[in-house]
Amino acid sequence: MKIGEVARRVGVPIDTIRYYERNGLLPPPARRKSGYRDFHADDIARLNFVLRGKAMGFTLSEIRELLALSDNAQGDMAAIKAAAKSKLEEIEIRLSALARIRDGLGELVDACPGAGPVTGCPIRAALLDWRKPRE
Repeated sequence: MKIGEVARRVGVPIDTIRYYERNGLLPPPARRKSGYRDFHADDIARLNFVLRGKAMGFTLSEIRELLALSDNAQGDMAAIKAAAKSKLEEIEIRLSALARIRDGLGELVDACPGAGPVTGCPIRAALLDWRKPRE
């Protein structure tokens, strides 16, 4: 099938497929005599793998590694599990940091009266003071 059909089936722009191909996430497809790329069901499965990996927070580099591990039918799943566990730990750290940010911003929003001169706004004050060296 042509690249447009693959793009429709997977739900991504054609340029995304070309980008993944240039970056080694998709093998170069066979070419028809006309020069058009000729994709197959395996390519759609691989694209779905990439898209699901991205949705889980993996970088393209990490997805490339997962694909290499996945392509090795004789390999052990321990390496894939280790990569997923590592990504999960990263996500937990980011979630913790985001929770701290949420709580701090919530305190600022609660402290702001929402009316009056902007110079008295605690949100503004926090944003202005955030780079000042601590004493």
